[in-house]
Amino acid sequence: MPEEKITREVFDKIVELAALEMAEEEAEYIRQQLNSQLTAISELEAVPLEEGTLPAAHGVPYTADNSAPMRQDVHKPFENTQDILDEAPEFDDGYIITPDIPHEDLGE
Repeated sequence: MPEEKITREVFDKIVELAALEMAEEEAEYIRQQLNSQLTAISELEAVPLEEGTLPAAHGVPYTADNSAPMRQDVHKPFENTQDILDEAPEFDDGYIITPDIPHEDLGE
């Protein structure tokens, strides 16, 4: 088994910083999955590449001939904004009023 890059101590610190709560079994599963992904990335990094291969190289070159043309960025205002406002539960001066999102202070 390869060396784990994410130790239990590192994982616990990440969970604490992200203010996550999870069961012990779930935490260990996620930690193992993260380590497996890091191992897979290390294996991919070990694949030898020809000198000068760009990181984003792929099998199909995208040229003007096989790519969709860029669309123009054109402002198209909605014709009847009142139709939208009529569907809103509450609005003021053309703006839709949304309820406050409850939150709690996580402290230290």
